Amino acid sequence: MTMPKRRLGAEGPTVSAIGFGSMSFGGFFGPADDDTSLETLAAVAAAGIDFWDTANIYGMGRAERIVGQYLKQTGARITLATKAGIIPGPPRHYSNDADYIRAELESSLQKLNRDKVELYYIHRREEKRPVEEVAETMGRLIEEGLIDAWGLSEVAPSTIRRAHRVVPLTAVQNEYSLWTRLPELGVIQTCEDLGIAFIPFSPIGRGALGVGDLDPQSFGSHDFRKQNPRFLEPNWSENMDYIRAFRRFAEDKGVTPPALAIAWVLHQGDHLIPIPGTRTAEHLADWAQAAEIGLSEDDLWEIEQILPAGWAAGDRYSDTQLFGVERYC
Repeated sequence: MTMPKRRLGAEGPTVSAIGFGSMSFGGFFGPADDDTSLETLAAVAAAGIDFWDTANIYGMGRAERIVGQYLKQTGARITLATKAGIIPGPPRHYSNDADYIRAELESSLQKLNRDKVELYYIHRREEKRPVEEVAETMGRLIEEGLIDAWGLSEVAPSTIRRAHRVVPLTAVQNEYSLWTRLPELGVIQTCEDLGIAFIPFSPIGRGALGVGDLDPQSFGSHDFRKQNPRFLEPNWSENMDYIRAFRRFAEDKGVTPPALAIAWVLHQGDHLIPIPGTRTAEHLADWAQAAEIGLSEDDLWEIEQILPAGWAAGDRYSDTQLFGVERYC
């Protein structure tokens, strides 16, 4: 089957209903190598996924460079998003300063072998800088033809409304999945009301809802999940009881757990375009057909009984990782 399409915002292009996130190319979830990443991108393209997401901070430019290399080698036509705003430090901090955002965009374009990107996100909002000022900065980049549209990441509904009034947003990207459902308390509805695409990242729960059991004890020292409370004991063992029940339901339906998890996200609204990521083509095959899975009202009810809202033990981020994420509930 052909990958279904969804519109990226009220005025944006149509893109594959499932996108691809390249965070894992930067080594956040274990060792990554360029050849394997390029093979993964080839599999992504073959699956009909033409909406790709990256960021300047993923591997400190490594993910952007790999995407740029693939695009230069193949001439693939995709809708591309990248991000800026996080400065790793130490200490980690954020900047939405106009000169910084422009300089990072120019650096990203060079690595991506592009003269523009279709979507440019503020990766984290700088708390003390009015978002209206940031919107004006992004509006100038649009006027200059360096970006087609702009977005925000990990923000509250109030921030979305304020920014959208100045320069309309095309997309908002927050974590959303069966184990992280905070966006249901305002972000999803606000995006729908304003004609903004909502882009759920980590729709497979950072691998927790994958095909096999993860072993957090085996995570490398640089694995992003090593500090996530949900992957620490006693939370992890409690979470696995729920996850195994979900796996059994997926198996009864004849689909993989990650594909079912993504299908559930897709059923939460036509303006949702999830961007799962993976390091390998093998894992991509586990969920690439998720948009083909139909879910009945009975299926959705059953999933809700197995994984009710708030089921996950532990926070999605450690206190250090949570710094910079807007809280609104």
